[in-house]
Amino acid sequence: MSLGPVMLDLVGTSITAEEREMLLHPQTGGVILFTRNYESPEQITQLISDIHALRTPHLIVAVDHEGGRVQRFREGFTHIPAAAVYGEAYAKDKKQAKLLAHECGWLMAAECRAVGIDISFAPVLDIGIGMSGVIGDRAYHANPEIIAELAHEFMNGMQQAGMVATGKHFPGHGSVKEDSHTAHPIDHRSLNDIMLEDIVPFERMIHYGLAALMPAHVVYPAIDDKPAGYSEVWLQKILRQKLNFQGVIFSDDLSMQAAGVVGDFVERAKQALGAGCDMILVCNHLQAAQQVLESLETYTNPASQMRLVRMHGRGEVNRQELMASNKWKAVVNKIKKLDEDPNLQLDV
Repeated sequence: MSLGPVMLDLVGTSITAEEREMLLHPQTGGVILFTRNYESPEQITQLISDIHALRTPHLIVAVDHEGGRVQRFREGFTHIPAAAVYGEAYAKDKKQAKLLAHECGWLMAAECRAVGIDISFAPVLDIGIGMSGVIGDRAYHANPEIIAELAHEFMNGMQQAGMVATGKHFPGHGSVKEDSHTAHPIDHRSLNDIMLEDIVPFERMIHYGLAALMPAHVVYPAIDDKPAGYSEVWLQKILRQKLNFQGVIFSDDLSMQAAGVVGDFVERAKQALGAGCDMILVCNHLQAAQQVLESLETYTNPASQMRLVRMHGRGEVNRQELMASNKWKAVVNKIKKLDEDPNLQLDV
């Protein structure tokens, strides 16, 4: 059975009979986990094992585990610093800041891989200019070149732990005030302005081998009247052709407020896939997820299926061995010291 184009969520800490049926649907390809799905490392390991056992190739299991305020699993996991911490450190010592980003990328991915997670939707490549509240300290820096430097190191750390990276939110959510979870953000700038600023980190990371991207539910009317995640202009002409991106395109959650501008969930799914998304996220709405799966009964995209199988995590990471390793202890200790004293010199 191949991987379908739909990523679903679960209501609790185990798979219900109804969810099991949906996960076995041919058009399902992944599961995204949230805080409500987590009780302990042991429980989440079992849940992910149960998900993986359902299908071959196994469903992609994802989570938003960037660090800072966007980290779904807390107790039993190291608190990863917010992206802005690396940017602040960069102003003091570029070399040590890049090392910290690399180590934290490795730590985040290693701890997630140790419970079976395939991918974490990170890093954030949006520009941190203080405009967007929903982005805020999730952004590395205001300078797009520095964002790319730090995100590259974070990605390299993730890859070292057996996890590929997903950059978000293409072509940039950092220059609009509204939150696409609850509003309809509009960015009125020209394509030239966006290309010179917001797209720079994405372009650099694509060159560095970024495996996946997630577009923003933001409208850029100077370029297209549809949000980027529904736009063939953004996803095909600019991302695939101009920037030569060959990786996976994940939609952002189709249940977000800004995603509703094109109609009901079936229409949202149709437009996102038609625009060029390889996998669409349908969260927090069981009935809508069922409707989307039914509407895609005859859908097929061999190119997307080939891209998606590359998102599986690589290598086995034993949690006990990880936490007993000198590397894990050293990075966790560095983070703890940084939490206690943000002004600490990183090389001390």
